[in-house]
Amino acid sequence: MNRISGDKELQKRIRAGKITQEDVTRRLAELAFGKANDCVRLALEEKPKVGRLDLSLLSEVRRNDKGTVEVKLIDRLQALEQLAAVTGEKPEELEEFLQALSGGGACT
Repeated sequence: MNRISGDKELQKRIRAGKITQEDVTRRLAELAFGKANDCVRLALEEKPKVGRLDLSLLSEVRRNDKGTVEVKLIDRLQALEQLAAVTGEKPEELEEFLQALSGGGACT
């Protein structure tokens, strides 16, 4: 199944209220490991074609009168924590992994 038809099937399940565990897991993985290229493109291009951009990682955009742009993305660590919770990873191992990702804790 290609991505477009997969997205259409997902939209049907959402409207019907029949989202599966697999849907949730896949979406969390996309958020945790997705690329922010289109979010950067939105901030840098003069007239981006917003309808063609994947802005799913975008949390907030601010542009002031001086032209400064601030782009805020979703919290990937939180997405990883939730992904681990739905996939049944061991909490101790996950905690060590997340601590290492955020720059805390000592490596052994």
